[in-house]
Amino acid sequence: MTEHSFYMERAIQLAKRGIGFTNPNPLVGAVIVKDNRIIGEGWHAHYGDLHAERNALKHCTEDPSGATIYVTLEPCCHHGKQPPCTEALVESGIRRVFIGSRDPNPLVSGKGVQFLREHGIEVIPDFLREACDQLNPIFFRYITTKMPYTILKYAMTADGKIACAGGASKWVTGAAARAHVQQTRKRAAAICVGIGTVLADNPMLTCRCENPSQPVRVVLDTHLRIPLECQLVQTAKEVPVLVFCHAPDHTKKAALEAAGVTVLEAALLGGHVSIRDCLAQLGQRGLDSVLIEGGASIHAAALQAGCCDLVQVYVAPKLFGGDGLSPIGSMGITTPDEAVLLSEPVITHLGQDLLLEYTRKEMD
Repeated sequence: MTEHSFYMERAIQLAKRGIGFTNPNPLVGAVIVKDNRIIGEGWHAHYGDLHAERNALKHCTEDPSGATIYVTLEPCCHHGKQPPCTEALVESGIRRVFIGSRDPNPLVSGKGVQFLREHGIEVIPDFLREACDQLNPIFFRYITTKMPYTILKYAMTADGKIACAGGASKWVTGAAARAHVQQTRKRAAAICVGIGTVLADNPMLTCRCENPSQPVRVVLDTHLRIPLECQLVQTAKEVPVLVFCHAPDHTKKAALEAAGVTVLEAALLGGHVSIRDCLAQLGQRGLDSVLIEGGASIHAAALQAGCCDLVQVYVAPKLFGGDGLSPIGSMGITTPDEAVLLSEPVITHLGQDLLLEYTRKEMD
């Protein structure tokens, strides 16, 4: 590893400290180096707070004039919640900037690099770009489409079952896999289930890990069947709950709203609320990422609608047999040629379980 790689890798690790707290902004880390010594570090810690570059400059232990900064994403050059980072870099006397990812935000894209070069700063773009890009698939998707980055997650046995015939599913996977799920919940802006899951499991859908960030809880509930006494409704004033329905009963809607639930109407598709319309509305509300956790019907709807950016499959070394419940509902597929196609998986060992992560292949 070169010294430049070492410093950018450090910036990547710093960026990860913002997971769960910067949405819908990106994860960004920055390291300032002078005379082969780190003199300042920073990351984007919370939405609306200082960006990584300004944070690193703020924490410099000496004058950064003539120094090099390693930053995981192209510095911004526009006014948002914070002033442009490019101006701060010029004013600081930074001499050289190593940049990892390109920023696809039309307000920035290439303009940050151009501004720095026009002010006499040497810029080395695309440095460890692949590693830096892995920080922000959520941001890249949302900033270019305004649709949330959507993760479909389920845990199953080695014979492809998410529960026994009677519906019992605690626990398919072990502690390490379940802890990993909590980290995904922390990163996502929203977590989404269908009404069937609410009626069967009465879940809380909260993030339970160290230093949690709670996702907005979303229920797809065409006929507004969600019980007033369920845990989601009872805790709606503590952690937000959004329910999508169609032509709701006004009395039930008023009761839910009095409990703190936000009731939204969505278009119908095949007799159920359209998941694509629901996701579009979430994007319009500034929610940049959605974790879909159940059940089989909503999984099938998301796949059929082409809404899944990432599919996470936790596989346990167990067998439930043919009368167990499957993770994906009917999609009307009658031949292998009609299958939803996924990428080659990234495989992670979590205790005795496996995590298989697929991206959806685009249709030709």
